[in-house]
Amino acid sequence: MNKKERFAELVNHFSTHFPEAETELHYSNPFELLVAVVLSAQCTDKRINQVTPKLFERFPNPQALADSSVDEIFSYIRSVSYPNNKAKHLLGLGQKLVDQFEGEVPSTIEDLQTLPGVGRKTANVIVSVIYNQPAMAVDTHVFRVSHRLGLVPKTAKTPLLVEKALVKHLPEEIIPKAHHWLILHGRYVCLARSPKCESCKITTFCQYFEKTKGKK
Repeated sequence: MNKKERFAELVNHFSTHFPEAETELHYSNPFELLVAVVLSAQCTDKRINQVTPKLFERFPNPQALADSSVDEIFSYIRSVSYPNNKAKHLLGLGQKLVDQFEGEVPSTIEDLQTLPGVGRKTANVIVSVIYNQPAMAVDTHVFRVSHRLGLVPKTAKTPLLVEKALVKHLPEEIIPKAHHWLILHGRYVCLARSPKCESCKITTFCQYFEKTKGKK
């Protein structure tokens, strides 16, 4: 099976079985999603969803964050990974949103990456989920699953190279959903250490399965 066929099978399977795939982070507006994604770096969505209700109640908008302090923000996020750094990021993020973006979440990857704590992956999530732009955020799940399925070349050894390879072969209108397809598949089926190949529904176009389990 060639790469074009693998992409076609991917789109067909997930469009049929998971047409409305979306982020598992809880949010009610662009600002809340931005904060949640910043907090989710190297932390589970489940943990972030436990923390954000009280955080959003205390800081409902960028101005509230900007007027706070690192210590106060830390007190709300102490149970997430790297809370000290993230508290500093959130304070700076709130201040920059107020000072440079009139309290609104930017709609471009370039502007988003000027915010503290926001890298390309986070920026891609925001423009994809909020603004429905054809951006592919590559986290560890997307990176792993893309390689295992055979969607990207072995030479794609960085998130940016994987991102470019995926965007090149996916229809623009599918990219925002495909991001979630790959993340959720990696989170619940194609696990890093012990992929659940026996219960996986897409082994028919998985290169990893062909080379390992399929030969047994």
